[in-house]
Amino acid sequence: MPQSLSQVLIHIVFSTKNRFPFLGDHAIRSDMHAYLGGACNRLECPCLTVGGVADHVHILCALSRNHSISEILADIKRESSKWVKTKGTDLAKFAWQNGYGVFSVSRSHVQDVSRYIREQEEHHRKKTFQEEYREFLEKHGVEYDERYLWD
Repeated sequence: MPQSLSQVLIHIVFSTKNRFPFLGDHAIRSDMHAYLGGACNRLECPCLTVGGVADHVHILCALSRNHSISEILADIKRESSKWVKTKGTDLAKFAWQNGYGVFSVSRSHVQDVSRYIREQEEHHRKKTFQEEYREFLEKHGVEYDERYLWD
């Protein structure tokens, strides 16, 4: 076959270091979401939705054929962290957690996942990030050790 094609959709989740609410300001949060979407697009990962709350983000995008998941995450975390630190002295110590979660999404679930991501503020009135993340891991059958889940 002369052409390489793919359509792999992923839901990415990661938090700020120690879940510190660096993104509490709605304007900074909105700008961060836009920046993350642009970073995904630059890495050939067309972004469908970005959302989150003060201490974590969710990204729904297509996976690039040319970059590994770890390369993509390292790049968007590094670049967005450098960028946000220029937005004020209160963000000078901004950092993302080391890890991340990436979950496959079927085409038939794109609308539901997008809505879920857009409605993060409402969702987190009832559930913490830790509860949400554990549910994702269990729903997707990901084995984990609680001792190494948070940083």
